[in-house]
Amino acid sequence: QVQLVESGGGLVQAGGSLRLSCAASGLAFSNYNMAWFRQAPGKQREFVARITGGGLNTDYRDSVRGRFTISRDNAKGTVYLQMNSLKPEDTSVYSCAAARFGTAYLYWGQGTQVTVSS
Repeated sequence: QVQLVESGGGLVQAGGSLRLSCAASGLAFSNYNMAWFRQAPGKQREFVARITGGGLNTDYRDSVRGRFTISRDNAKGTVYLQMNSLKPEDTSVYSCAAARFGTAYLYWGQGTQVTVSS
């Protein structure tokens, strides 16, 4: 039923930019808080950024604040992650997730690989 599909990952040099997209279907998109997570090999999944259903509130982990921007287009059912000034330590599989209430992320996308070369 619910499907989240990420796109926009790839290989970029340090200091470069990428914009990730996550297209949602099968849910009332504007009722869901959306978030981006990332997981590197051998490491635990970590929170990157979140945005509330109406787009009024956002939050970021400290290491990406000022470099990454989360946004959403409810008419398109899509959430974005604009990533600027990328660093090698940003290299990870990035996944989007949806929560009807709070931070209970019940739905997840397949992930998209982001690789930042030094």
